[in-house]
Amino acid sequence: MSLKLSTEVTINSTSEEIWKELTEFNSYPSWNPFITEIEGVPNQNNQIKATIGGMKFSPLVLVSIPNQKLEWLGKLLFKGLFDGKHTFEIIEKESHCLFIQSEIFTGILVPLFKKKLKNDTKQGFEAMNEALKLRVEAKKSL
Repeated sequence: MSLKLSTEVTINSTSEEIWKELTEFNSYPSWNPFITEIEGVPNQNNQIKATIGGMKFSPLVLVSIPNQKLEWLGKLLFKGLFDGKHTFEIIEKESHCLFIQSEIFTGILVPLFKKKLKNDTKQGFEAMNEALKLRVEAKKSL
């Protein structure tokens, strides 16, 4: 069983500024309502530590392309039980960027969490997207 969630927001800034805020993990507790804590360096093949919705994960960074894409794979206990491939994409347009946050959940426990994922987790994505937008755009106007 798999489930994909995807959200997006338009941010009136450059991909460089968005990437800078997205990867400045030590500032997350001050602004991010969804990923409340994150440690590590977001480079490919690095393991990072994240607290999301009160749960602690140690995902592996799969893709790290500055100013474009950050993707990691997290799992609950062991592979195949409940895995999540989380992706942040920044797509530069003429005068703004499209920020896309998505996740593909796979594993035997996905059906049990489907309703919670579609509601609470998706709302968490949207809340983070809006908080990132406000943070980046506020810094741009200074």
